[in-house]
Amino acid sequence: MIRILPILLAVLYGLAMYRFSAWRTAKELDDKSTELLDPALREMTSKLASPLDLPRIKVHIYEVAPVNGLAAPDGRIFITRGFYEKFKSGAVTAEELASVIAHELGHVALGHSRRRMIDFSGQNAMRAALGMILGRILPGVGSDEYEADAYAAALLTKAGIGIAPQISLFEKLEALTQSNHGTAPAWLLSHPKTADRIGALTALQSAWDR
Repeated sequence: MIRILPILLAVLYGLAMYRFSAWRTAKELDDKSTELLDPALREMTSKLASPLDLPRIKVHIYEVAPVNGLAAPDGRIFITRGFYEKFKSGAVTAEELASVIAHELGHVALGHSRRRMIDFSGQNAMRAALGMILGRILPGVGSDEYEADAYAAALLTKAGIGIAPQISLFEKLEALTQSNHGTAPAWLLSHPKTADRIGALTALQSAWDR
């Protein structure tokens, strides 16, 4: 019993931290988000909802400046205010923003959001930063992003949007997100190299064409 006590304590501690992290994340998002009501983007989300047999896909605007999208552990989809402003200014099209929403839907559908519960604490910021670095060096790390990209590509294709906006957005990401580092929540930063993601999508499209 004495030998397993540290293991039990570690499990209980992990469970307590998970619950606290989930509560903290939900509160942060509740306090800083509103529903996205833009008609052009609602049209895009309606297209995405159709092949999923859903009446609608609800998207929220997360009131932070960095350009990003995210899927919360409770299944909600968010676009940051910074990303939405890029759309409003014409730097990003409605189809390109739809590709981000489809990607985040992939994280929810594939169970990534719950598995990768990361809060905004300094410790987890370090962990996420390390994951971001490893994801750019080691193959296989960051596979969640590739899986969500593939899910998004399939959904966009079924919705009649296609993967062209997905690729064109990736080609813009460097310029769109150059001010993100140091300001974005840590759990938004762990993504593989953009060029590698484009290559994976191109290979996927070629396989489908065959």
